[in-house]
Amino acid sequence: MAVREHSHGAGTAPDASRADRLTSFAVADFPVPTGREEDWRFTPLDRLRGLHDGSAAPGGKVLVDVQAAQGVRVETVGRDDARLGTAGAPEDRVAALAWESFETATVVTVPRELEAEGATVVTLTGQGADAAAYGHVLVDAQPFSRAVVVLDHRGSATYADNVELRVGDGARLTVVAIHDWDDDAVHLTQHRARVGRDGALKSVVATLGGAVVRVLPSAAYDGPGGDVEMLGLYFADAGQHLEHRLFVDHAVPHCRSNVVYKGALQGDDAHAVWIGDVLIRAAAEATSTYELNRNLLLTDGARADSVPNLEIETGEIEGAGHASATGRFDDEQLFYLQARGIPLDEARRLVVRGFFAELVQQIGLPDVEERLVAAIESELSTAGA
Repeated sequence: MAVREHSHGAGTAPDASRADRLTSFAVADFPVPTGREEDWRFTPLDRLRGLHDGSAAPGGKVLVDVQAAQGVRVETVGRDDARLGTAGAPEDRVAALAWESFETATVVTVPRELEAEGATVVTLTGQGADAAAYGHVLVDAQPFSRAVVVLDHRGSATYADNVELRVGDGARLTVVAIHDWDDDAVHLTQHRARVGRDGALKSVVATLGGAVVRVLPSAAYDGPGGDVEMLGLYFADAGQHLEHRLFVDHAVPHCRSNVVYKGALQGDDAHAVWIGDVLIRAAAEATSTYELNRNLLLTDGARADSVPNLEIETGEIEGAGHASATGRFDDEQLFYLQARGIPLDEARRLVVRGFFAELVQQIGLPDVEERLVAAIESELSTAGA
């Protein structure tokens, strides 16, 4: 079922607006990407093991284990479950392939008015990268509920999936997605969220492991008063390609969004891509939005592409802005620390820790924060930073 006709033929020409992009549940509606399209121009298609053109070997597995907070319901459902697909349609060929290919989906439901204590942890463990696996997760935070859900990706895999997030009226949902894959993993995923009236979503994406990881978080509002916060951190090593493409669609008035992503890169051919698209439609009066991306290049040979895009169709907004910066260590910071007797290596570590601290401290889960800090320390040790 195609949701909207594509108006640009084979898709090699850029769309005039993010709103013009094709979305569809049918993989046949999407042409095979060539790498010349805006959506794919940074992605190394030759490293996707055929996920983009249908040549991927079938038969891969990703095991799903869920530890649910008290009161939170977890179900494994078939493709015919009417709740699936309600957060929106896939936005590219790989996501549509994942939609057509998954066999069962995991549905996490936070019942109405439940304030869940502790996090619900969904662990997805790849069983090998030789064959492709497909998955689907739906998190449904019903009206006036509160919950934290962690999606923890581990192991080795060639994996494509869709994650749907539904935030009911007045609900508060935090979703932390950790991509801590083995070095050979390839993972392409879309996170599609819909936020109800006065609902609030905090999305945290931490991407640390994997050969190629491409994450597309998006959010749209179903009523006024919605609040979306998207936070992300990534650490790319030699040979890694870590790509994040975000989209916030403001179509109703009096909503807010805030996006902050930070990345560090080290080693030859380490590559990070961040694309941030925010659309404020004509009806979205009194919108407040801001997006920020910063990248820290720790060594020669690393590359970061950062593209913030802000599209505004009405002048009746509270505020809108974006910022992007990519650079090396701040020499003045290093000099300041060294002048106080701190060796250069330790000074560099302190600068990186401080760079990520703002985001890590906002996760609100001590065990996850400690894990991410340890992972960053491990990465710095590898680099000798």
